Amino acid sequence: MKACVFDGHSVRLDPAHAEPSPAPGEVRIRVDLAGVCRTDLEIVRGYMQFRGVLGHEFVGTALEGKFAGRRVVGAINCVCGVCDLCRAGLPTHCRRRTVLGIAGRDGAFAERLVLPEANLFAVPDSVADRQAVFAELLAAAIQVGKQVPLEPGRKVVVLGDGRLGILVAQVLRAWRVAPVVVGKSDKKLELLSTLGIAAIHAENARPAHDAAVVIECTGTADGLAMALQFVRPRGTIVLKSTVADTAGLNLAPIVVDEITVVGSRCGPMGDAVEMLAGGAIATEPLVTAEFPLDEAPQALAAADEPDAIKVLIRP
Repeated sequence: MKACVFDGHSVRLDPAHAEPSPAPGEVRIRVDLAGVCRTDLEIVRGYMQFRGVLGHEFVGTALEGKFAGRRVVGAINCVCGVCDLCRAGLPTHCRRRTVLGIAGRDGAFAERLVLPEANLFAVPDSVADRQAVFAELLAAAIQVGKQVPLEPGRKVVVLGDGRLGILVAQVLRAWRVAPVVVGKSDKKLELLSTLGIAAIHAENARPAHDAAVVIECTGTADGLAMALQFVRPRGTIVLKSTVADTAGLNLAPIVVDEITVVGSRCGPMGDAVEMLAGGAIATEPLVTAEFPLDEAPQALAAADEPDAIKVLIRP
C-alpha cells in the first residue's frame, strides 16, 4: 500500500509499504481522510524520535469488527489495560502504550491503518469527512475543560491562532466562556473575528498579568514564557504545545506568583464527535488545502507555512 514515511532524516512516499497486520482486538481501517497536525511537523524535527508512517488525525471506514462498513474516528493511545496506570484509571498514560503515528505504531498517512476496536467511535451520517477529521484535535481542545474550571465571566486568554487555538476558542465559546485569542497571523486573526471570537495581534497585546486562565497553543518553545506574561497571580496556565526544541526559561515567576501549570494532551473522542454533530464547531473555514496521498510530503511542507491552518491528505 502507499504510505507517507519518516525515516529519521526525511519524509517520503513509500508506494509499496507493508500492509498493517491487526493484533487480537484490533481492526483494519481504510483511511478516507487525514489531517496534518503540528505534532507531525515536530516529529520531522526530532520530537519523540519516531520512525514510520506519520499521521494520527483521520476519519476512515472500518473493514471488520462491529463497525465494519461504517465510518469511524479513533482515539490514538493504544493501551495494555493491565499496568498500574491503566488500573488506576489513567489509560492514556499507560506505561506500555503505543500512539498512532507518534510512538511505536504506524499512522494515518497511508491507505490503511490498524487500531484496537475499543478505540473506535462511529461517525454519524450528518458529519462530513471534512468535519470528522477534526475529531482528535477537537477532543484535545475539549480536554482543557476536563482539567481546569472554565466558568463564564473568568478572563481566559488563548495564546496561538493555529488550528488548535482556533478550536479551543470555539469550544470555550460553546461553553459560554468568552476568550481572547492572541496570535501572529493577520489572516487567522481575521478568521477568528468572522467567527465572532475576540482576537488580537501579539504585537498589539498588552499583557497585564490579569488572566485567570491562559491556554497555551503556540506550538513554540517559548509559549510558557509568553503565558507567564498574561496569567494573574494564582492563575492557571494550560500547556498544549509539544515541540522538539527546548528553550531556557526563568521558572521563578511560577513560584513567586503561585501559578498552577497544567499539561494537557488527548481528550474525549466521543464528546468531540457529539460536538461536531451538534454543529457548534466550524471546521470548513479552517481547511487550507487538501492533497492526495501521493503528495503527502508536499502537504507537510504546506502545513508548515505561517498562514496555513489545516492541511488534509486524502488517500
